Amino acid sequence: MILKPETVEDGARWDDLLLSLPAPHLLQSWTWGELKRRFGWRASRISWHDTAGAPVAAGQLLTRTAMFSGGLKLAYCPKGPILDWGNEDLRSAVLAALVDAARTEGALVLKIDPEIAYGTGAGEAVEAELLDSGWRPAPKQAQFRNTLLLDLLQDEEALLQGMKQKWRYNVRLATRKGVHVRRGGVEDLDLLYRMYVHTSLRDGFVIRSRDYYMQAWGTFTERGLALPLIAEVEGTPVAGQIIYRFGQTGWYLYGMSTNQHREKMPNHLLHWEAIRWAKEQGCEVYDFVGAPDELEERDPMWGVYRFKKGFGGELVRTVGEWDYALRPAAYRAYRLLMPVALSAMRVFGRRRVAREAS
Repeated sequence: MILKPETVEDGARWDDLLLSLPAPHLLQSWTWGELKRRFGWRASRISWHDTAGAPVAAGQLLTRTAMFSGGLKLAYCPKGPILDWGNEDLRSAVLAALVDAARTEGALVLKIDPEIAYGTGAGEAVEAELLDSGWRPAPKQAQFRNTLLLDLLQDEEALLQGMKQKWRYNVRLATRKGVHVRRGGVEDLDLLYRMYVHTSLRDGFVIRSRDYYMQAWGTFTERGLALPLIAEVEGTPVAGQIIYRFGQTGWYLYGMSTNQHREKMPNHLLHWEAIRWAKEQGCEVYDFVGAPDELEERDPMWGVYRFKKGFGGELVRTVGEWDYALRPAAYRAYRLLMPVALSAMRVFGRRRVAREAS
């Protein structure tokens, strides 16, 4: 298949091009690439066109120097590339071109994690082709592999009726108990970060630096691609969320809460208001972002999954993250050493958050 590659340097043109393709993802947007650029990544945006000049695929390739690599780079196309994955000739040509682009960047490995449903005919065909072409499943996932999706093409009453009865009751209970959800702005981000620090310490997960979140939340909010939501009881903030949108999808990426007034179910009302906002913005799907690999109570994400599932979303499993080793020896060393480095980074991250909370 003959494709014409083009490097895109204009943000508006890149996003318009993405939005003309099937299922464009937030992590492929120009703004996401700019965010990552501020934290050590280089973003290259490549589009591919057919012989008539029409765009048929696009991939935002992020590269940065990898640890323990002697200066070699890690290349990552988050939630991409974007194309019609059912078109065998197209996907083969784009994957080969993306490998060439990563090689030109001096990468030891290229990582992709397109949102292709696992266990479907298309998913099985893609997995088979990846294996035949030298790709291998990644040992760890950079993003959540699975998610829950909620159809927003229903009216609000149908969305409420699609919830579990207890969730619907809790949404209404929160309102009766005096929980108010307001739509915030960049002036609320310090408050939300402090709440996020508290949440990470309480629930035992590691978060990034304050500067990262000020950029990740603030830039998208300023561009109308994200909305901070704050749940309050008698004027006191008790929980919050940052909701993103791109194309016809809304994403729940960040949630935070205090221990105050939890019996008033502020998080149920927060999600409902997030769903309503995404629908107002013209989104057709609400992505809850994150679900367990195994639907068992022993899975660390089981409680989060149950909470999200109560809103009526459908579980979607994807093929996950795949690696193409461009420098096999360096890649093997990288895979051996990265778990140690990540463990050390988690320890330092917990200490940093504990200092910020004190």
